[in-house]
Amino acid sequence: MLSEEKNRQLTRVGPGEPMGDYLRRYWIPFAGATELDANPVKPVRLLGEDLTLYRDKSGKYGLVDRQCLHRRADLSYGFVESTGLRCNYHGWLFDADGSCIERPFDDVAYPQTKGGKLPCIKAYPVRELAGLLFAYMGPAPAPELPVYEPFNWTNGFVQIVTADIPCNWFQCQENSCDPVHFEWMHDNWSARLAGKDESAYAARHLKASFEEFEHGFTYRRIREGANEADPLWTIGRVTLWPIGFYLGQHFEWRVPVDDENTLSLAWFFVRVPVEQEPYSQASIPTWKSPIHGPDGRWISTHVINQDIIAWVGQGRISDRTKEYLSASDRGVIMVRKRFFDDMEAVAAGHDPKGTIRDPEAAKCVKLPIADVNANQRLTKEQLMANPYFRARVRDDFRWHAGQPPEVRRAFLEAMGASEQIEIEFG
Repeated sequence: MLSEEKNRQLTRVGPGEPMGDYLRRYWIPFAGATELDANPVKPVRLLGEDLTLYRDKSGKYGLVDRQCLHRRADLSYGFVESTGLRCNYHGWLFDADGSCIERPFDDVAYPQTKGGKLPCIKAYPVRELAGLLFAYMGPAPAPELPVYEPFNWTNGFVQIVTADIPCNWFQCQENSCDPVHFEWMHDNWSARLAGKDESAYAARHLKASFEEFEHGFTYRRIREGANEADPLWTIGRVTLWPIGFYLGQHFEWRVPVDDENTLSLAWFFVRVPVEQEPYSQASIPTWKSPIHGPDGRWISTHVINQDIIAWVGQGRISDRTKEYLSASDRGVIMVRKRFFDDMEAVAAGHDPKGTIRDPEAAKCVKLPIADVNANQRLTKEQLMANPYFRARVRDDFRWHAGQPPEVRRAFLEAMGASEQIEIEFG
């Protein structure tokens, strides 16, 4: 268990809090670029700050204070122009650096004041990468934005999925270094939800191991029926530092909105079959997954929806003064210790874990990949022989509930899986 003080240190993310200051040293993914297609302005709450995201008519992104410098109007109702975001109240225009570059009435009625230096509103740099938008909210100079190897993969269909989670980010992220929960929360619970009894329980975990590396932690595991030659033991899966999880064909991030809310943000890649190459995706769709069913209960039919039930079940902020850890929680303990040690290092003036300052090193950051098929070039016949891919074509999207029909159609078209092929292989 942790003391109340230590629990607060891990969970509080606002400005001036140790964890808040720590997380601001990283580029944080917080949206999909296509979220701005229908409306180029979006209200955002990130690390306890109310902000406005926009894309101006030149294509440049801005992330600025929610309130206008002038009379504190809500800039998320402003409108974009070629060089920035204009407040809908009195027309003050702000660029992506937060500078006020035009005050319509003052500039005309009092031309002698035009060009005078004005205070800036809060603004943070935004970068687009692989269909995602990343923000840096920390002190200059910003580190390099890591381009993880899958972001360089081609000939694949990508989709981005978000969900609003009403609890603290850290109880979500601890899940990323907890292999045993797969056996119970996903395999066995899914069996019980399907009406099966304990005779249908999945293979048990026999052994687990946890190791730290430059960009996070790996957990390795052996279940009944497997041996030490299994990639899940020789390579393992990645707890991606500081707020991510990497499984080979997809990333998940647990983005702190504030102390009591988290944005689940996931990026999914599936390589198209050889017959569909070359394939270039015109637009990466972003969609929001529901977390409640019509009856008001949490949705429990999909993998990440099941995780959400575990996270929110701990309360808005988990009370770790009352927990009772066991042997399966060694990875969780290691993650907590690294955060505590690293917060001290940052306070002493050092870069946090995984920081990249070399632009060349950031261009392709390799991560351990236990999924040997993650980017393998296969024919349609070979892909359909793979149970995982076959299920992706035949069934609903297994990770999140609520995949829009148009996204599923686009995925099937990319895979060359027409309705007739679905029937043939179903």
